[in-house]
Amino acid sequence: ERKSINRGVTVTDVILVVKTGNAQLKSKISKISREFSYDETAYNLPISFALTGVAVHDKSTAATVFTKTGDNPLVASECLLAEATAATGKESAPFTGFISDTVIRKLGYSLVDGSILGLSLIVGTPESAGSAAAICRELQEKYMLTFLAGGVIPTLSSAGVKLGLDYRLIPLGSKPLHGVHFVDIVARVAMMFGGVSPGDTGRLLAYAAERAKAIVIVFPGLTDEEIAFVDGMRVLGFPILSLGGYEGGEWTTATPDTIVRTGMDLKGIRVNVTAIPIPMGCSPAFEGKSIRKEEMQVEFGGGRSPAFELLRMKNPGEIEDGMVTVIGPEIDSMKEGGAYPLGIIIEVTGKSMKKDYEPVLERRIHNFVNYGEGSWHVAQRDLIWVRISKEAFAKGVKIEHLGKLLASKFRMDFPQLLDAVAVTLITEKEKVLVGKREAETIYADRDARIKGMRDHEVDTYYSCTLCQTFAPNHVCIITPERPALCGAISWLDGKIAFEMSPAGANQPVEKGSLINAQNGEFEGVNRFVKKASHGEIERCSLYSVMEYPMTCCGCFEVIALMLPEVNGIMVVNREYKGMTPSGMTFSTLAGTIGGGAQTPGFAGISKNYILSDRFLQGEGGIERLVWMPSQLKDELKPRLGPLLTAKGHPDLFDKIADETIAETIEDLTDFLNRVCHPALAMKPLM
Repeated sequence: ERKSINRGVTVTDVILVVKTGNAQLKSKISKISREFSYDETAYNLPISFALTGVAVHDKSTAATVFTKTGDNPLVASECLLAEATAATGKESAPFTGFISDTVIRKLGYSLVDGSILGLSLIVGTPESAGSAAAICRELQEKYMLTFLAGGVIPTLSSAGVKLGLDYRLIPLGSKPLHGVHFVDIVARVAMMFGGVSPGDTGRLLAYAAERAKAIVIVFPGLTDEEIAFVDGMRVLGFPILSLGGYEGGEWTTATPDTIVRTGMDLKGIRVNVTAIPIPMGCSPAFEGKSIRKEEMQVEFGGGRSPAFELLRMKNPGEIEDGMVTVIGPEIDSMKEGGAYPLGIIIEVTGKSMKKDYEPVLERRIHNFVNYGEGSWHVAQRDLIWVRISKEAFAKGVKIEHLGKLLASKFRMDFPQLLDAVAVTLITEKEKVLVGKREAETIYADRDARIKGMRDHEVDTYYSCTLCQTFAPNHVCIITPERPALCGAISWLDGKIAFEMSPAGANQPVEKGSLINAQNGEFEGVNRFVKKASHGEIERCSLYSVMEYPMTCCGCFEVIALMLPEVNGIMVVNREYKGMTPSGMTFSTLAGTIGGGAQTPGFAGISKNYILSDRFLQGEGGIERLVWMPSQLKDELKPRLGPLLTAKGHPDLFDKIADETIAETIEDLTDFLNRVCHPALAMKPLM
């Protein structure tokens, strides 16, 4: 008779437990009594859909897929949890339950830019809150995005560990089986970014094993069903790491001190983390946090006090590496809750440093300040807003420590570029005002150098293949008038990134001979795209959504698509969750075009591309734009309104419908006819 699971089992016992657990899961599937689904996804029940292509929504389809996948415990767990959620609703906070497609797409860029190196799932109930907290802190510091399921969540909460997406510790649900949402995220990433087609099991498993850098950490005390569920993840290539109670060759045993390093080594996840000698943690895991007013000790800028930031190049020998200078009062002499002036001046030297690099490096101030566990930063230039939390202040954090954080991170992240970094922090009001005026002059000079750049004025564009980490055949082409589809990289960013890292993801693309001026097709671009997409994409038009549009990876800000019924094109941003006149939500649309696919009639784009003169040039320009969500319309209005007026269409902004005017294609048709939208009189799209 096999031993109690809490006292430890042998590898043979694990096999017996898995078989028993599978049988129990199968029995429960037979008792499903209601229909079920998740609303915020285009992938139905994602694991089942990815494995079989079947949209599971009831007992019959659940049983079919379970049998079709060889009594897969992941499928069973997914179906049972979806039915339970349909019956009782999502668990209340802090549990997230099923995570929407929109959130996953927002994480897309972090998954490819190096700020998230891998994924981890922790299930079960730890015996020690301290050891669990230490494991989670190590995962945060090593750039891992961690999901939690079961008793580990209340254990961490009782130890004062902050949970949530902002801290990259995501509490999925109260039971270990809620860890199935970790697996459904991997399945959706494969379909969103990796070009894996639903039902292509072999490609899904290969993608999960080779590209999903994922590990699973297990605390003792799981039931037979839960062990079967966890063991089922081995087929995806995830190492299962046990913290006691489970023995044998299939799962890897480890101690709390070694388990993170062991798991990362097994998946080939490499990270070099150097501790910064300041009294707060420093990691991208803290970048998404917020510090609310009631949580802050002091704040700077944000319209409440003058503030600015500036990075400038100096000559070799002019600065002392690592020097941090504070001019003015420190935090401990400031009133709690007060708003104070702040100037952040970073001075750098380096043999390879160029003046053109200044604004690109300066934008990293935002990231680095947010890496501090108790510091918060928004905006840039002279619009910055910085807060220090009460918790950080209680640990001894001062203005000086922000300077040490910045100096250390610039040297760590740009070792080949920078030879010395010095930081000056000014909190004396008059000196901040003087520095702010000097900085504004420098900002203006920078803007003058790049303002008005046009695609036809340069012979070289730049590529971005960062997303090939997840979408192997996707290639983004960045021009002065078309930013990367994620919205994060401009042409100048690409140019500087190449100069800083010649072997990196941003490579020069010689335009070559012109093939089609209207659509923006060039021989050199086609040649580069074919090579970089491993021969998958033969042609690429930079300005057309209809003919050979650029491929999509999945982390685009906006989707543009044709609406042939009204001879126009609509755009929908990923934050919009409602239905569009196309009859599809953003998630459904995104599910059809991601993963490096080239889909005529659809294109992933950035928000700023909508404001470009090249937007929809192949289809006749912005006069084709007939619908966008009101949220996006309001966001773009301050710039889009004047742009349309300058183009001779002062009334076009009001002729662009949103969901408050038209939710269906019929309503949209009526509205466009009523306002005489110019798209109706243009050349037919098809």
